[in-house]
Amino acid sequence: MPGKLKVKIVAGRHLPVMDRASDLTDAFVEVKFGNTTFKTDVYPKSLNPQWNSEWFKFEVDDEELQDEPLQITVLDHDTYSANDAIGKVYIDIDPLLYSEAATVISGWFPIYDTIHGIRGEINVVVKVDLFNDLNRFRQSSCGVKFFCTTSIPKCYRAVVIHGFVEELVVNEDPEYQWIDRIRTPRASNEARQRLISLMSGELQRKIGLKVLEMRGNAVVGYLQCFDLEGESGLVVRAIGTACTLDKLSNTSAFLPACNSPSKEMKESPLVHAPSHGCRSTHNSPIHTATGSRLTQNFSVSVPTLIYTGMGSGSAGKEGGPFKTLLRQQTQSALEQREFPFFTLTTFPPGFLVHVGGVVSARSVKLLDRIHNPDEPETRDAWWAEIRQEIKSHAKALGCHAVVGYSESTSICEEVCILSASGTAAVLNPRFLQDGTMEGCLEQRIEEASPPGCGFCHIPYDELNMPFPAHLTYCYNCRKQKVPDVLFTTIDLPVEAIVVGKGCLIQARLCRLKKKAQAEANATSISNLLPFMEYEVHTQLMNKLKLRGMNALFGLRIQITVGENMLMGLASATGVYLAALPTPGGIQIAGKTPNDGTYEQHISHMQKKINDTIAKNKELYEINPPELPEEIIGSPIPEPRQRSRLLRSQSESSDEVTELDLSHGKKDAFVLEIDDTDAMEDVHSLLTDVPPPSGFYSCNTEIMPGINNWTPEIQMFTAVRVSRLSNINPTNQTLNKNFNDLCENLLKSLYFKLRSMVPCCLCHVNFTVALPEDELVQIAVTAVAITYDKNQALQANKAPTEKSQQRASTDNEEQLQFPLELSSDPLSSQPFSPAKATSLEKASPLAEGYLRHRSVPSGTNSTVSVVKMTPLSFLPGAKITKYLGIINMFFIRETTSLREEGGVSGFLHAFIAEVFAMVRAHVAALGGNAVVSYIMKQCVFMENPNKNQAQCLINVSGDAVIFVRESELEVLPVQPPAAAPQPTGSAGDVTT
Repeated sequence: MPGKLKVKIVAGRHLPVMDRASDLTDAFVEVKFGNTTFKTDVYPKSLNPQWNSEWFKFEVDDEELQDEPLQITVLDHDTYSANDAIGKVYIDIDPLLYSEAATVISGWFPIYDTIHGIRGEINVVVKVDLFNDLNRFRQSSCGVKFFCTTSIPKCYRAVVIHGFVEELVVNEDPEYQWIDRIRTPRASNEARQRLISLMSGELQRKIGLKVLEMRGNAVVGYLQCFDLEGESGLVVRAIGTACTLDKLSNTSAFLPACNSPSKEMKESPLVHAPSHGCRSTHNSPIHTATGSRLTQNFSVSVPTLIYTGMGSGSAGKEGGPFKTLLRQQTQSALEQREFPFFTLTTFPPGFLVHVGGVVSARSVKLLDRIHNPDEPETRDAWWAEIRQEIKSHAKALGCHAVVGYSESTSICEEVCILSASGTAAVLNPRFLQDGTMEGCLEQRIEEASPPGCGFCHIPYDELNMPFPAHLTYCYNCRKQKVPDVLFTTIDLPVEAIVVGKGCLIQARLCRLKKKAQAEANATSISNLLPFMEYEVHTQLMNKLKLRGMNALFGLRIQITVGENMLMGLASATGVYLAALPTPGGIQIAGKTPNDGTYEQHISHMQKKINDTIAKNKELYEINPPELPEEIIGSPIPEPRQRSRLLRSQSESSDEVTELDLSHGKKDAFVLEIDDTDAMEDVHSLLTDVPPPSGFYSCNTEIMPGINNWTPEIQMFTAVRVSRLSNINPTNQTLNKNFNDLCENLLKSLYFKLRSMVPCCLCHVNFTVALPEDELVQIAVTAVAITYDKNQALQANKAPTEKSQQRASTDNEEQLQFPLELSSDPLSSQPFSPAKATSLEKASPLAEGYLRHRSVPSGTNSTVSVVKMTPLSFLPGAKITKYLGIINMFFIRETTSLREEGGVSGFLHAFIAEVFAMVRAHVAALGGNAVVSYIMKQCVFMENPNKNQAQCLINVSGDAVIFVRESELEVLPVQPPAAAPQPTGSAGDVTT
């Protein structure tokens, strides 16, 4: 499909001074696409040039349009020396290739330099004319839509969910490829940025071709990652879920399918919760196949834990034949797929029939040099091994699919840890085939799976389970069996019934390892991994019990490798599922009953634990209705055994005092205290304090138990770099310091957001890296959403509004970043060097910091800031159109770290610039928000002795147009006209 790309360079503004004699700049612009370059005239002696160039036209194929970015380079003309570079702009043309998308990209783009950051703005207009081509051998995938959101996009209907698509491309990294050449940091940084942009476009095109082969038209849950393998090379890989989507009509676009969850939940007294998870066992198959002993191809497969519930449910006698039919139908729908995986975390009602549990796999590999970029077989084979292992674990749980699937890597020098995880599930086959399923099957599924608890019923056979489990009858339908604990990697299913509110639960772990090289290093890491995974899981289970809850959702476990340590961080949202049994308490047991002092200490600890559980139940409003045993059903025939966590308990010391039954009639978890480490574990449990009053937090999109959201949202990003220990660190010291670091980071967020109370931190996403010895970097993105506690609070809001605004003004210095206390657009001030001092001191909570003002031509009215949120929706608003995916990669380097405010000032300024550039690209497409925003990578490297630092950031999201619900009541929704022409500075500061 040949096409014509047209580009017009209109003007520039706020350019830097390049000629010291005149304090001005002689600027001109190079426009490059593929191998063709055009130049504008030189506009002499001005910091605000007006080029008003002619249309530059590129005759291209659509394959090039997908692969290549449009490069715009602003330079300063010098007569007697080389022209000086001011900065560059990369524009992705892909959003113009959709049939429903924008027809023009027009706006002010920040001019970005990898050394100096943003250096002014340039106004560009881009258009594409495509000519239809029916060549079936074409290599482009124009028209395939990409979405970062992990749910079916609002305003769309999923006709068929086809399944998993993946691809990776490899290349040599210019940073290392040129290491022996004389080159400037700017040259290697720009070569890297350009290469990654090209690889990203090629990757997206190849995945689009696979989607077309599957007869789909969209990729949902698109996740793209960069593996910086150092001297080995550079890998860009992506996974997603291929779907066939239908655009809903304007009338149906505002039905509940497109609503933000806030209003949907108001109807129900019980709050909807996510799917299920399960418990870790060591009876899962352990694969120890080792690859070739050659260094180039060394690999170790790590024993994989299957997280499954302690309970298991069968389909009852009358449900047996139906379950067999359902399993056969699902299997036939998925058997043709190599990997029946789905990257979605939120599904249409009825899509999930049963959930078996969380399955994960990890593998340690030694990186070898990429000799031929056209043959990425080695990396492909590595991921194929991991995926086969995940698939086999799902089958062991009686499931044919894996939902909430994700992949990640952790790289340190030549060692790479590959990780994959998801939730094994049985799916409704009618979503997987194009209308071929019979209506009676759908009806029988609905009859057999009672609303609110059907997905909790386990799919595997209770008489042939792959692990020991505690079985109970479902507390909702009292017909089928359920586990007593559920873990899952997905979000809250709409049908799930939750009691009380949820909370963020984190497990943190550090383990020292000896410094080693190559094969010895890989072996020591692979030996540590299974034990780390078990301990992380143990912590999660203990903290879940301490809060009186019985299920975890949105589980994400990261294992990060450094030079001399491994770090584990698990985040999840704990809830109380009404269908599962009331959790037992936690019981302390000691091994020295003859020591009176020790016994007294243990009884004191037991009392503290019991008090903590009682307080947490009150805090999170967990008051499940009491059900008599005879109503629940006949007792389970197997003898029930206590779960022993932290340390295995010897048979000789099996006598344990009975726990107070006020915590429920289930058996307690026993924490065996047999050494100092175990005591420390108990202490760390009790020091895990809940958020301050008025705050709740979760890592899922929706907070269970809260459904009356207001339109006030505040997204933020924080990056903290800290040294865990300087001298003779031990595992215990590192654990404590790491725990304190995470807790203090959360506390600082609560403090800075205190004027938004009552509020909830949703979609809290922690990413941990180990840049060097004992140095840990934690990046956090989240969104704070306010909610109305009750009508009384709403009534009292008006008298206190002025005092809140006054408090906000008084505390602005303490808050370190301004908050938007109302949903109305706030006034802006242009960025000036005078502001720089206070900004350098600020931590990078930057959502309220850089704003982008969009003013339609011919008017003076200010349009609201481009909103940014990690959620797939905006509370109190309707998304009317998706404009395309935003996928951007930036590099920033400095040789004056101390002068820029140290690490904090450098990172803060860089993240704020990233926000400004994302907003500018969205505004140029005609959008007013970015949803499903995620900072996928933040790689920070520092050389304090040379006053140098470098940071690489990769962000993505979906550019959208949204309309407030209040506006919908007055005006009909109209598709927007041409994109607005922003005239405000990209470096504006909210005040």
